[in-house]
Amino acid sequence: MNFLWIFLLLILQRLAELALAARNRRLALARGGVEYHPESYKKFVWLHSLFLASLLLEAYPWQLPLDLLTWCCLALFGLLQLLRYWCISSLGEQWNTRIIVIPGVPLSRRGPYRWFRHPNYLVVTLELAVIPLLARAPLTLLMFSLANPVLLRQRIRLEGEALRENISQ
Repeated sequence: MNFLWIFLLLILQRLAELALAARNRRLALARGGVEYHPESYKKFVWLHSLFLASLLLEAYPWQLPLDLLTWCCLALFGLLQLLRYWCISSLGEQWNTRIIVIPGVPLSRRGPYRWFRHPNYLVVTLELAVIPLLARAPLTLLMFSLANPVLLRQRIRLEGEALRENISQ
């Protein structure tokens, strides 16, 4: 099985999500939304860009054995995609890759947000493990499994500050 097809699917998926986030950003700003800490967004762009580059390089020649690990990783990846799109659809126009708050709009408690405060971050964290496992890229797995929580911790703190200033919870 060729990993390059999965990688291309991943790239297309991320580009579509960035387009959706840009649309939602425009809508939120038009509704009086305020973007907080735009500099923190750049760190995530770098993290995910480097993740994809590292994955592509380390996974070369991109051939995956059709073994139990491959099938388990593919199943987990599929499950994570379902959860990802449940998160996105649950937030609707409020979903974004940036920290944007529309003053007075309450936090969403729909979908997986009923049980988890940050289910989308859980999905991303698990993907940063499952995808390198699938690609047989242990260095990518190690580097980005260590870097992601550092950035996520800061991001969650910044989001919390922005929400506390503006949202009636």
